[in-house]
Amino acid sequence: MKPLLLICALMPALTPVFAADSEVPEHNKRILESAHVLGEIMGADDKGIPRDLLQKAQCVGIVPNLKRAGFIVGAKYGKGELTCRVDNAEGWSAPSTIRVEGGSIGLQIGAGETDLVFIVMNRSGMEKLTRDKFTVGGDASVMAGPVGRTAEAQTDALMKAEILAYSRSHGVFAGISLDGATLRPDKDDNAKIYGHPVSQEELLHGRVPATADARPLFEEINKWAPYKK
Repeated sequence: MKPLLLICALMPALTPVFAADSEVPEHNKRILESAHVLGEIMGADDKGIPRDLLQKAQCVGIVPNLKRAGFIVGAKYGKGELTCRVDNAEGWSAPSTIRVEGGSIGLQIGAGETDLVFIVMNRSGMEKLTRDKFTVGGDASVMAGPVGRTAEAQTDALMKAEILAYSRSHGVFAGISLDGATLRPDKDDNAKIYGHPVSQEELLHGRVPATADARPLFEEINKWAPYKK
């Protein structure tokens, strides 16, 4: 009886905590999840994205909990964050909410969720991302990215790809194929976040100020790929 009375007494104090968590905007949660995913992947010994490649990346995209179904090739859907290097104090653009749909996801077998990370290696790839929609592998060249502390020996070959893609599922981190996947900005979400309609081009070129909510993502990216003037 006493434990039950104690729980009842604590409920009024706990209710605001639960309410506050449920009121956290989806965008804020996605920013935190994206920063967390990148931190965990890069913090894994000899199993992360090679730092020399990440430091050369023009853009970084993170899609936590990409939904997938089927055997190797199946339906996929996810929302994440995309930011590109620009000439400002942070070094990175205000994040754009992006949607990834369809396409092959390499050797990820079975239904479930996977964390997707992709890095765009040059300005040409970045410019293609400013479109309302583009198909990976069709409109932009993509390769499964190498895993490890360094990829110096493979850099010349990898630089031919505009996008390097990775996934993490059930603790396994590996380079993946994204051929056939479509990527586009979520215009409705971006309008809510920034208070007015904004284009992908405006966001990725740094013409829209980032909100304070983006700070955790900037801090995590700058830890592994610091801005260099």
